[in-house]
Formats: sequence, C-alpha cells, structure tokens
Amino acid sequence: MVAQMTSVFSSAPQVLILGSGIAGLSAALKFARSPEVQVTLVCKADPAEGATRYAQGGIASVWSKSDSFAEHRQDTLVAGAGLCHQKIVELCVSDGPARVRELIDWGVQFTKTSKGSDPTEVFDLHREGGHGQRRILHADDLTGWAIEKSLLENCRKIPNIRILENHIAIDLIVQKQRQKGAYILDMQSGEIRTLAADVTVLATGGAGKVYLYTSNPDIATGDGIAMAYRAGARVANLEFMQFHPTCLYHPSAKNFLISEALRGEGAVLKNLAGEDFMSRHHPMGSLAPRDIVARAIDMELKRTGDKHVWLDSSPVIAKSGKPELIKKFPNIHEQCLGFGIDITEGLIPVVPAAHYICGGVLVDDNAQSSLKGLYAVGETACTGLHGANRLASNSLLEAVVFAERAVTHAQPLLALRTSASTLPAPLPDWDHGRAVELEEKIDIAATWLEIRSLMWNYVGIVRSDRRLAMAKRRLDLIKNEVNATYWNYLLTKDLIELRNLLTVADLIVQCATLRKESRGLHYTVDHPEIDERHFKHDTVI
Repeated sequence: MVAQMTSVFSSAPQVLILGSGIAGLSAALKFARSPEVQVTLVCKADPAEGATRYAQGGIASVWSKSDSFAEHRQDTLVAGAGLCHQKIVELCVSDGPARVRELIDWGVQFTKTSKGSDPTEVFDLHREGGHGQRRILHADDLTGWAIEKSLLENCRKIPNIRILENHIAIDLIVQKQRQKGAYILDMQSGEIRTLAADVTVLATGGAGKVYLYTSNPDIATGDGIAMAYRAGARVANLEFMQFHPTCLYHPSAKNFLISEALRGEGAVLKNLAGEDFMSRHHPMGSLAPRDIVARAIDMELKRTGDKHVWLDSSPVIAKSGKPELIKKFPNIHEQCLGFGIDITEGLIPVVPAAHYICGGVLVDDNAQSSLKGLYAVGETACTGLHGANRLASNSLLEAVVFAERAVTHAQPLLALRTSASTLPAPLPDWDHGRAVELEEKIDIAATWLEIRSLMWNYVGIVRSDRRLAMAKRRLDLIKNEVNATYWNYLLTKDLIELRNLLTVADLIVQCATLRKESRGLHYTVDHPEIDERHFKHDTVI
C-alpha cells in the first residue's frame, strides 16, 4: 500500500521548485535570500543530473568591446525566423552581463585568457553557429557542469533550502485558477506527499526523450510541460524541436554531443565522400543556424543512404595545432578517445539528435504562466526568446534571466503569506482509489519505445501532413491504453514519465499540425515556404 502524507501549511511562505538545473537552482538561491521563505527543491534523480550539466558550449552574453547588444539581438532575431518576441529578446540580451557576473560571484569558473585584468578581455570567448561575434563564455567544454556544481554547492549551504532527491512530481494542485502546490512521489518509500506552496516554479527541463535519438539525459521527459497542460495552463510552440546537428555516432555513445564551438573554431561538415556539402545549403556553411545544418545533414543521409556524416577538425588543427585543439576541447577529446575516436586525427562521425524544445509552458515577461502563482523557467518555458529556432547558447542565458524575473515578480505572493492572519485550509491528499501494484514493467518499456520511434519516424526533422495524421491516430490509441494502466495501478516513476511523455508527444503533433508552413525548426514537405500572412504568430494550445 502506498503511504500518504497530509499537507500542512507552514506559517512561513512556501516556494516549491521542480527541477535542479541552472534555472531551478538560481531561482532557489534567490528566493532563499529571504530567510523567512522556505524553499523546497524537488529532484527526480541526483540533483546534479539534468540537461544543464551536459551543456558543453556555454552562455551567450555581450562581453567583448567588439560586440554589442544590437548585434546579439539581431543574431537572435534572425535565428528565430520571425517568431521571437522583440521585447523579450531585448530584455534577455541587455540583462545578460549582470546575470553572468552573478554566476561568477557564485563561483562559476569560466575559462580565462592570459591577456590581463580588463574584464572585457579576461574571459575566453567562443563563437557558435548563428553568432556574428565571439560571445560565448565557457568553462572549457564542460560549462554546464561548472555551473551546476557551483550553484548546487551554494544551495546546499543555505538552511532554508530543502532538497528532496529521488522524488518526482505527479500533478499540480490547482484551485480557482491558482496553483496551490503539487503531489510528489518519493521513489524510494513509495510515499505520495502533498506539498503545499504559495509559489511553484516549473524548472523540469525539456522533452528530448520523446524522440528515439536525443542528446538529452534520461530524465528529460517533459514533466513540467505535461503537468502544466493538465492543470489548465497554456502551452505554445511545441512544434519547434531543435535537433542538434552533431551528436557522436557510435553504438556505445548514448547521447554525447560534439559541441558547436568546434565548428566555431573552424571544423567543417563533410559527407563520407569528403565533400563540404553545407556550402550548398547556406552562405555560412557549417556555421549556419542549427535547424539548417540538421536538415542539411538529414537530406544528405537520405540522399546517400549513409548512416552518418563527418565533422572534420583538420582545419582547426591546421590553424592552431593538435595541442591547442585538446586544450580547448579536453572533455570531447577524452570522451571520443573512450570510443576509439581521436579528434586530433580529423574525422568525427556525427548525426543529428533531438536536443532542445523551443516551446513549452506559455509565460509572460515575468515567467508567470496563465495560472496565478505558477512560474516556468528554463527549457520548460516558452518565453518568446527563441521563436522558431534557438540561437546557440541562448538557453543558459534565458534560464538565469527569467529565474531572476520570476523571483522578483513572486515577492508580493510571498508577502501575502507573511501578512496573513490565518492559514489556508489543508489540501486534499492523493487518492489512489482501487489501484494495485504493477506486476510487470514490460508493457511500459514497450510503449515508451513505440512512442519514441513513432515520433522519430513521423514527427522528426522533416514532416508531412500524412505522417502527422498517422502519428496522431496512433498516439490516440496509445493514450487509451496508457490511461487504463495509469489509473488501475499504483504509481511508479516509469508510469508517471510514460504518461508525461505521451502528453508532450501529442502536444507536439497538435502544434505541428496547426502550422501549415515551414518556419525555423518546423519543416514540412507539404508546406515548404514561410507564410507570413497566416502564421507569423505563436502556436498556442
């Protein structure tokens, strides 16, 4: 029998944060600056596990004297293919340097040059696809881990931050269009907790596991997006799934990325015949925006029947030498050697993989969703920054900018609790009805694989009306099967994730079906052109 825990409101203001990447951790640190606020950080695995720790490239911000806010804004707008919200782009770009300095104050060790003490020159800056300037601050090629490690260490030192490891959120609790907390499963004890909150922040990351091939960690099952949608919040732009062009192609390399910064240093994509095919697709060649590069690789693989293309690092070696290549990309060099691939010999086998979803929970410029008190930050949110395609390394920037805005905007809600003379009524506990223990997990694993294969084959890099309709029909059948299982058996992490994965897959198909044009990351053979007249707007569900 699954144990239950009754919700008890504390007199202290309560903040519930679901997710422990850069967005969730930075929000937790800022909420906890008020000692009377109690922050609960829920992590469904080890707190350090998530997409942030695997981010190799870095954080985009105007730092050099040769760069400008105007150039960063323009690069973002061009990549977003007409759907970026200009106000959001402007506030993210202009707030970037302050948020980077905050990360530095928290102890993040970005890679430095040896040029001196000038703050505009002290940090080594990478350039990535779609950027006209070098503006990517990085920590070698392990930027995400450097950020995750520093923020988590800071959170562990603060007494009013409670971290619940190996807990997974089941559903949000909503009353009168206002969030009240969430039901949380303790995966070790089986206990379902009812956590009440004055403010809830969704920072659960992306949904890459909805696809068969992905760069994302196993926990990226779209939990926050699915929960918010079920609770009645609006979601948007889920048709825009970014496929990272260069995921290492190797049977044992589950989700290892070859950073775009390698192409920024001069590496070139070639087919197996040794041809620089990207020059046929875009003036920027191998440094074109990610959607163009991924689609070009997909087309090349379909044209030739090859299983992968090459990323040729020999131009980098010719310019800087092998030692410099290893110095700049030590983790990529080490990891590839582990798979028997030496990047200093030139050719690295790569393929596209689902990487970053540009849509999510629709939020305003303060990160608040359509439900009062429910905020979404990081990859879970659709802020309007990315439009139809994310500019490389803008994601970490967006996470810290909107974490700051969410915390600032939520202060009046927390002040209401401080000034209230009475406590709210306890929330209802989770009712498991007549559910029984799940005897076999084979059906969950098989259904998970079916959904991911279906999405890869029918809702992948290149789409069509026919394939989208087929995907929708099959997902509707799977939905009936999963719902029957979900309500008849006691909950497990696998069952919760399967339900969320299916919800997000269905939302992606719905959004893709509504957009009868090809824009940014959404490309359909039936509507190959951009339709500015009818579709220059977000797809909101």
